[in-house]
Amino acid sequence: MGSTPKDASAHTRAANAHRDLGFDPADFERAGRGLLAQLPGGKIDTPLGTVWDMGRYAFIEQGSANPETVNPSLWRQAQLNMHHGLFEVAPGIWQARGYDISNITFIAGATGWIVIDPLTAEPCARACLQLANDTLGERPVVAVIYTHSHADHFGGVHGVTTEADVDAGRCRVIAPAGFMRETIGENVVAGYAMIRRAMYQFGPLLPAGPRSHVDCGLGKAIPFWPPGLIAPTEEIDTTGTELTVDGVRIVFQLTPEAEAPAEMNFFFPDHGWLCTAENCTHNMHNLVPIRGALVRDSLKWSKYCGELLEMFAGRISLMFASHHWPRWGNDDVVQYLRLQRDLYRWMHDQTMRWANHGYNATEIAEMLVLPPELAAHAHTTGYYGHLAHNVKAVFQRYLSWYDGNPANLWKLPPVPAARRYVELAGGADGLLAAARRAFDAGDYRWVAELVNHLVFAEPDNTAARELQADALEQIGYQTESSTFRNAFLSGAQELRNGCMPRTPAGRSGYLEAMTPAQFFDTLAVRLRAEDVGGVQVAVNLTFTDLDQQWVLSLEHRALHAVPGRHEPTAVCTLTGPKAVLHRVMETAPFVQSVAAAVADGALTVDGSVAAAEPLFANLDTFLTNFPLVEPKPG
Repeated sequence: MGSTPKDASAHTRAANAHRDLGFDPADFERAGRGLLAQLPGGKIDTPLGTVWDMGRYAFIEQGSANPETVNPSLWRQAQLNMHHGLFEVAPGIWQARGYDISNITFIAGATGWIVIDPLTAEPCARACLQLANDTLGERPVVAVIYTHSHADHFGGVHGVTTEADVDAGRCRVIAPAGFMRETIGENVVAGYAMIRRAMYQFGPLLPAGPRSHVDCGLGKAIPFWPPGLIAPTEEIDTTGTELTVDGVRIVFQLTPEAEAPAEMNFFFPDHGWLCTAENCTHNMHNLVPIRGALVRDSLKWSKYCGELLEMFAGRISLMFASHHWPRWGNDDVVQYLRLQRDLYRWMHDQTMRWANHGYNATEIAEMLVLPPELAAHAHTTGYYGHLAHNVKAVFQRYLSWYDGNPANLWKLPPVPAARRYVELAGGADGLLAAARRAFDAGDYRWVAELVNHLVFAEPDNTAARELQADALEQIGYQTESSTFRNAFLSGAQELRNGCMPRTPAGRSGYLEAMTPAQFFDTLAVRLRAEDVGGVQVAVNLTFTDLDQQWVLSLEHRALHAVPGRHEPTAVCTLTGPKAVLHRVMETAPFVQSVAAAVADGALTVDGSVAAAEPLFANLDTFLTNFPLVEPKPG
C-alpha cells in the first residue's frame, strides 16, 4: 500500500471539461466587497502548531480554469471561498471570513462588540477578534450570539470571552431554545462516531491540491482544534422576541429542525440587516449530513424562509449569514430568499410525490434533476449538500431507511454478505476481472459497489483495494458536492495507505458546560452492558454549586439518573461542585479518583466508595479512526 492519487481518466476529463456555468458573476464582487485587512499569509499559528493556513490553497487561482480532477462548478465555489480577511458589511457591522469554515460577525454596540458565531476553534476566533480590534479600535466583547447548535458556530467561544466574564454578567451569551440539549445530543452522545465520519465529510487528512482537497463547500476547510463551549445565559423561545443588546435592537425568528435542531434567524430593525444563520447560504445545504445527525425537516425549512419574507421582506437592506458572503439590496435579497424557499420545498414535495407512487429513496434519487429555474443559480447548487442524498433524507424522515421490500428488512452484515457475493462472482479473480472491465468503461459507481464486496471479504487483497481506490477517486473528481468529493477521496486515501493509528478518544471540550443530566446520558452510552449482569447499585450525588441532588443507579444493565432526591439504600453519597463530580466519575479508576479529590478537599464522601466501583468500572473507552471502507477489526 502507499500508492498516490491518479490522473483523471478519459471519462473524468470529458465529464469535467471546462464550461461556462452561466452563474451570476457578481458573486465574485460580493465575496470581495468591503475588504479592510487580512491576517498575514492567511495563517494562524499557536505554540502547538498551525491551526489555519490559506496558503495551502494557493493553487486555486481566481479566474483559472478547473483542473481535470475537479468538477468545474465546485472549482468556482473553491475560488469564491478563497477570499479571506476582515470585511465591512455596512457601517457598524463587519465579518471575518476565510479563517475557519464559518464566519464570525462583529457588530458595534454602545459599549463593546456583539459577536455572532465565534467559529469552531479558539485560536481562530481569537485571531479574528484581534484583527477586528487592531483594524477598527479595541472594544470589549459584551455579548455573544450562537445562531445554532453546530460546533463551528460556538466552538471558538473561549477566543472571544471567558467563563469568568460570562458568570460576572460582563458578557451575555444568547442562543435559540434547546441549544444545550441539541448541542450535547449531537456532539457528545453520538460524538465519537460523528467525528470519525466527519473526517470523510470534510477531508481534513487530505493534502490540499487539485487531486485532493480543494474545498468544503460551506468554506475552505475545518481547523484542527478541539471545540469549547460556554453555556448560554439567555435562550430565545418565541419567534418575534425582541431584545436590545448593548443598545442594538434585534428581532428573532426561531427555526428548529431546519438546518439544525436549535437555530434562529434574526433581523436588525433599525438597520435593515438580516442574519439567516446557516438556513440560507450560497449553496444547496444538506438535509442530513454524511457525518450523521438528526434528519432535517425540509418542509419546515422552506416554510421558515417564507415566514422570514412575510416578517421582514419590505425592510431588508442586506443579508449576511454564518457562511459565505453577504448580499446587498432589497430586490436581490428577496429574490435570493424566494429561490432558497422554493429549493427546499421542491425537494420535499417531489420526493414525497414519487414516494406516494411507490418508488423508494434510491429510485427517486436517480429520477429527480433540479429544474432549470433552480439549476441556473449557484446558491441552489449542491456544493455542501447533494440532491441525491437530500432526496434520501426526505424519504428517511417520513418512511425510515427501510424501502418496503422485505428482502432489505434484515440483510446480512457486510462481511458475510461480501463473502457470498465474491463466491457468486467466481472468486476474487473473477470479480476483479468484471470490475476492471467496468472501470475501463467509466462505470465507476458499479466498480465501487462491486469491489466493495471483495475488500470486505478479503481486506488484505491489494489489487481489490487499489481498484476500489481508483474507482472512488474518479467519482470524487467528477462530483460537484465538496462533501461527496472529500468522502470519496478520503476513502481512496485510506484504502491505499490505511487508517491512522487508533487511540483513545480525548475528553470532550463540552464537559464543563454540560448539565448533570447531559453528563449522565454520556456515561450511559459508554456502559458495557455485557459485563454488568446482576449488578444493582446506587450512588447519591450532591452538586454543591448547583444546589441539586441526584441518584445515579445501575439496574438491569442500564444506567438511570433521577434528580431532586437521594436514595436511602445508596452505597455512598458524594458531595462537591459539578466540575469535581464530573471529573471523578469520568476518570478511572474511580476509587483512586475519588480518593484524590477527597485528599484535595474538593469532595466529601459518606459511605463505601468501593461498593460503587462496579457502576464506574464498566464504562467503555471509544477509540478514534474506526474503519469505514474496510471491515471492523475482530
